[in-house]
Amino acid sequence: MSTDTLILILAIDRGAGPDVLTQQRTKAAIPFGGKYRAIDFSLANCLHSGLRQVLVLTQYRSHSLQKHLRDGWSIFNPELGEFITPLPPQMRYRKEWYAGPFDAIRQNRYLIERNRARQILVLDGGAVYRMDYAELVRAHLESQAQVTVAVRATQGPGSGTQARVRVDASDRILELSSPGAGDLDPSDSDATEALQAMGVYLFDKRFLLSELDRIERGPVPDADLAMDIIAPVTDSQPVRAYRFGQARGRVTPDRYWCDLASIDAYYQANMGLLLAEPPIDLYQSDWNIHTYQGQHPPARTVPGPRSGNEGVFVNSMLAAGTVISGGGVNHSILFPRVRINDGAIVEASILFDGVEVGEGAHLRNCIIEKDIAIPPGERIGFDRRRDQERFTVSPEGVVVVAGPERLSERLA
Repeated sequence: MSTDTLILILAIDRGAGPDVLTQQRTKAAIPFGGKYRAIDFSLANCLHSGLRQVLVLTQYRSHSLQKHLRDGWSIFNPELGEFITPLPPQMRYRKEWYAGPFDAIRQNRYLIERNRARQILVLDGGAVYRMDYAELVRAHLESQAQVTVAVRATQGPGSGTQARVRVDASDRILELSSPGAGDLDPSDSDATEALQAMGVYLFDKRFLLSELDRIERGPVPDADLAMDIIAPVTDSQPVRAYRFGQARGRVTPDRYWCDLASIDAYYQANMGLLLAEPPIDLYQSDWNIHTYQGQHPPARTVPGPRSGNEGVFVNSMLAAGTVISGGGVNHSILFPRVRINDGAIVEASILFDGVEVGEGAHLRNCIIEKDIAIPPGERIGFDRRRDQERFTVSPEGVVVVAGPERLSERLA
């Protein structure tokens, strides 16, 4: 285990993402892939990279996340200097909540100062990807940078929600710009490649502490580390880009990264797991994604009590505790303890923990929030106008049934 790097995972707000799914939880705690939470990917990267001093900065609706960390990630040994510690605002300097990502770091300066680490790795807890952070640290030290920003190639210069990055031939960052800025100048030879930040920032500890001092003397915007804190110093400090998915490192370079930036992005990221060759390999044995799993019985299919028809599922993920009793599931992801009753059909949908689908109900292109009971005979995903009157419908037609408040009235 390396003690030279301290990890700060930002999980302080809803994030730029699928708002309807963050009504009950922070973005880092969004369920993903039938059994995981989004933060499991960053934490698994830390685990496999040998970086096991982790502070998770929490604030917005943090109970779900903190419970998940307690139940699923109490695996590090404090006697060896390992820890994963949730860190809500301590209000040591003033009685205020975290005002933004940089303020969250600033309010915990004392923990940075007393730690022996030489580098501070700051991560967005709501992104899904696999990455060897140890290789990032090595590249950072070799380049003698003050800040290293992990970047990825994109299909277009304006895509995504993270900052756009312009580099020179040696991968020194020349400019960071907002994702909504105008297209790169095609006549600029340094800007022919479309790169974006990934929410992964490695700081030299002494430089970060000096920035905490400098910025504390005057108000600055504090919504995005890349744009508000790193972009202003690219002219005066060595700020380097680390290209995601390099051959070096101990994880297969599938180059998959998703920040779950919308309902449609979240839905497509999950559905991608059902492809014959999914874009992210969850089955890589030497880089497994750790998480919490409840002590539920195995998933099973049984004949329906009325029809006698066999329960079936095709090209789907079924988590523990799920029972398909005479129903049918196709191209869907079912989290733990889901119940599909006799004659019910679920197609191209994502059902969270504890969902029950009543007899004869039919769901298509849906995301169903946890512990929701779909009444017998209900049809969702077939009449867009009716669905929009009752639920949230994404631009691409994904229907989100979320929030138990007055649910029975909306389903009536």
